[in-house]
Formats: sequence, structure tokens, C-alpha cells
Amino acid sequence: MSEPTSERAGVPRYLVTAFFARLADEGTAVAVVMLAVARTGSAAHGAFVLTAWMAPHVLAAPLAGALAERARRPRLFHCGALGGFALAISAVAFSVGRLPLPLVLVVAAAGGCCGPIVSGGLSSLISRLLPAGAERDRAYSWDAVVYNAAAVGGPGAAGLLASAVSPAAAMLALSAAAACACALTALLPLRADMGAEVPAGTEAPARAEGATETPTGAEAPAGAEASPVAPTRLRRDLADGLRTVWRERELRAITAATCLAFTGIGALTTTGVLLATHLGSAGAGGLLMTAFAVGALAGTLGLTRVRPTVSPQRLAVIGLAGTALGLAAAASAPSVPVAAACFAVAGAFDGLVLTVTLRLRADHSPTRRRTQVFTIGAGLKMSGAAAGSALAGLATAGTAREYLAGIALVQAAAALLYVLTRRDARRGTRREVSGGRCGPGAGRSRPSVRPRS
Repeated sequence: MSEPTSERAGVPRYLVTAFFARLADEGTAVAVVMLAVARTGSAAHGAFVLTAWMAPHVLAAPLAGALAERARRPRLFHCGALGGFALAISAVAFSVGRLPLPLVLVVAAAGGCCGPIVSGGLSSLISRLLPAGAERDRAYSWDAVVYNAAAVGGPGAAGLLASAVSPAAAMLALSAAAACACALTALLPLRADMGAEVPAGTEAPARAEGATETPTGAEAPAGAEASPVAPTRLRRDLADGLRTVWRERELRAITAATCLAFTGIGALTTTGVLLATHLGSAGAGGLLMTAFAVGALAGTLGLTRVRPTVSPQRLAVIGLAGTALGLAAAASAPSVPVAAACFAVAGAFDGLVLTVTLRLRADHSPTRRRTQVFTIGAGLKMSGAAAGSALAGLATAGTAREYLAGIALVQAAAALLYVLTRRDARRGTRREVSGGRCGPGAGRSRPSVRPRS
């Protein structure tokens, strides 16, 4: 089998791997609360465990990304992270309600440290399967489909198993899903393309994982020890990852915009439940969020079937603005069915934003920092969502419409922030050109903190 054929065959395998991992991640949030209620009679107990599970997603994201970049065996690193994720889910399933709460929180926090690999780091593996181009763009579109499919299937499967069997059984099934992802990761035909940087828009020649690069640039046999060329400290790698996100115009713009947008999205679940109560159907809150998730799945799936003629940057603005309009319409909906339709439309545009975000991260991050860019971006989005969820705690059924209108306004503000951030960066580049910079690179923002050779 030729190498390009092997790479293309690895994409479906990756998508199955990512689906199982994210299914476990999404379902655990529901199952752990149901397990706490079943064993302790207190939802607050589950909320504390869930907080301990989610907090490291934000705090550990830069470190997880830096460690992934430094790993000489990417498959082994990701297998270890997913294996630890699976073990942590099982440990939480056995310990909730049986061990003292502080010990349970430690176990949950340990599992949460593997979360950034699931929520962001896995997506960076696509660049190790395919070179830059239309096929890789399509693969990121399918990756977004997987995200949304897991968002729909994870909570649904967890709730169904918890009701039909028990919450503990649901947790163990989710642990098994993460274990399957761990096993499948070992079969991915990853390319070791973390060597020298290449110019923007091009890719380094593919090398099989396990091959290393000699000081002269020649490829060493697989299994040979990597030459200690330009060793770096972990602290420097952490700083370089954060610096990359800040200095690269496209990364800074999409990260700032999605972080702000997710401040609103984080409040959407609580607000949706309150809106359904306000409309006279307290049990329909889950229906609204299911409509949003199904809409996001349909939006990302549709994008895999068509090739947009507009740039990813414009698609990002369209997605954020469309999400704002859909939620604004839902805020004035007269009934639950109308609100559900509006939520589905908003979800479709939000799915578009996710697809574009993945593509922009891959296209504008330097090869050596790509995993860090993905994990940092995912961590910041989750921090925004956590802040929004906290703010939604102040809402009531009587103020649900106003809160939902506010969430729509936040999406519109995110679209504006994205446009302004990119425009300010272009102005800074023009000032740099007028100050005497000239040559082939004049007028363009630098693609990374390190020059590409």
C-alpha cells in the first residue's frame, strides 16, 4: 500500500478513535451527576466532582500540549493519555459515594488532566495523517462532525444506560469507550512531521513515526535515537506555545472570538431550561439543547458535502453572526417548538464555527506548536464556558428571554471582535512596512514565533 493511500485510510480510523474518546468525555458529565444522586442523594456532590473533573481542562491545557509536542512517540503519548482517562472514569465510578469527597475530587482532577488531549489534542493528529490541502480541510470538517455527534450521543447514551441499568454501569461503559479509543490510537499511521518548520502553506515531507532527523537533515532509520538537536526546556516550550497563539494574527483572532462566544454558549444550557419553564414546559429544556446539538451536527455534516467558495475567515464571521441571529429569534419565540427550531438554526451556524476554528488552528500554527495551539484554544474556550455557566446561575425563568438575548449579543460581539482583531493586526503590519520593512514578506503577518526554513 502506498503512503498516501495509508494516510487516507488512517482518517476514518482517527474519526472512530476521536468519537469514542469524546463520547466518553461528553457522557461523563451527565453520568457522574446521576451517580452522585443515586448513591448520596445529593446533586451538589456530583457538581463538586464534575467541577474537579472540568477544572484541569483549563489549567492543564498548555502543559498537556507542550508534553505532546515533546513526545518522541506520539502514538504512545496519546495512548497513555487516553488510557489514563479511561482508568480515571472507572475510578470515579467506584469511588463516588464510597470514599471521602476529597479523595474523589483528587481522582476526578487526575482524570481531568487528560481532558485537554481529548478535547483539543486529538484534533492535531489530523496534520500527522494528511498534508495541507483540500483533503485535510475535509478531514477537519469530519472532525467537527465527530465533536457534535459525541455531544449528542454521549449524554443520551449515559442517560439511557443510567436509567435502564444503573449510573455506575453507564460510567463503566464510558470508560470502555475511552479504552477503545486508547487501543485504536495505537493503530493510527501517524507521520513524524514535527521537525523543521516549513513555509506557510506547505508541509514538511512525510516521515513514518519513529523516524528521526539527523543533524544534517537526513532521515535516520526508524527506532534510532533522536539526535539532541536544539534541545529546549519545558518552560520555554510552554511560553512558546502561548506566544504563538498571541503573535499569530489568525490564531489570536479566532481564539479571542471563540473564547468570548463560549462565554455565552456556556450559559445556554441553564438558560434553555429556564426558557422552556417560562414557555410553560419545564421538561422541554433538554429538547432545546438537543435541537441545538442536532443542528450543530447537521451544520458540520453539511459542510463536509460542499466546498465553500468563501474564505474560512468569512465563514467564521458568518457562523458567529448566524448563531447570534438564531438565538435572538429564540429569545422572542412564542412556544417551545418555535424556540427549538431557532435553537437548531443557531446550532447549525455554531457547528460552522467549530469547523472553521479547527481549520484555522491547523493552517496557521507552526508544526512544532500545533498540538499546543489546539489544547490551549480548547482550554480557553472551556474557561469561557465555565464563566458563562456561573453567570447563568443568576438567571430565573422570568429573565430567561433577556438572558438568551444577552447570549445572542455575546455571539454578535464575538463576530465583531474577530473582525477587529484581524484588522488591527493588518494595520500593525502596514505600520511595520512603512517603517522600512520590505521584501517578499512585507505586508504579511508572520505565521509563527519562529522563522520557517
